[in-house]
Amino acid sequence: MASNDINKEFLYRMIIINADDWGRFRVDTEAIQVCYMQQRITSVSAMVFMEDSERAAKLAKEIGMEVGLHLNFSETFTGDVSPSLFRDYQNQTKGFLKASRYAMVLYNPFLKKQFFNLYHAQTEEFMRLYGYPPSHIDGHQHMHLCANVLLDGLIPNGMRVRRSFSFWPGEKSFYNRTYRNAVDRWLSRRYRTADYYFDLTHILENDLFKRIIELSKTNNIELNTHPSRAREYDYLLSEDYLETMRNLEIGSYSMI
Repeated sequence: MASNDINKEFLYRMIIINADDWGRFRVDTEAIQVCYMQQRITSVSAMVFMEDSERAAKLAKEIGMEVGLHLNFSETFTGDVSPSLFRDYQNQTKGFLKASRYAMVLYNPFLKKQFFNLYHAQTEEFMRLYGYPPSHIDGHQHMHLCANVLLDGLIPNGMRVRRSFSFWPGEKSFYNRTYRNAVDRWLSRRYRTADYYFDLTHILENDLFKRIIELSKTNNIELNTHPSRAREYDYLLSEDYLETMRNLEIGSYSMI
């Protein structure tokens, strides 16, 4: 695991608990809202052009959520999209990214225009819905880290951006960890990121919370969750989770 150098000027160390898929479907939005109102998460990543995007944006503004943009290049838009050409573009990027498990590491020059237009369409729609820029940017199925987004520099320098998954030696292959570390070094030179990034399901399945707690004493950590998943939802609302987080510094992306 490699730490991020760009954030060493920030002395405040914390855990960001961020929920993905805000606005994707009503069930996602409602599960996340419950967790937010119970103060079990600190921020959300919102999808635009999806079934519940409009309603979710109104809710977020009413309750004062910190909201980032959850870029979507790989799941069909289920909401209103104008012009309809963006839906065609998204079907093309989706087809490419879903064709192979290695597609996200391959640059496709024939989809340069599609990725460019989809990125800008989603950032503009976010501004229309929320009235302010996203607190951070990440991607549905982590496709904000695909080669077309990174190599074309679609996300402006200086933004707060989610890094790739963090793993301990032995959890993934040497080549997998080497590639992720290279991506994280590239990100750290251009963006503000947390020092480490973990997924709640992975943490629960591998009983890693003690390690996370130790890391949080000297690093900024993002803990990502999907409250529409029953196991994560139940854990987030449990007394066990509340007790685990009680003495930790909790923060959000705006503090990085």
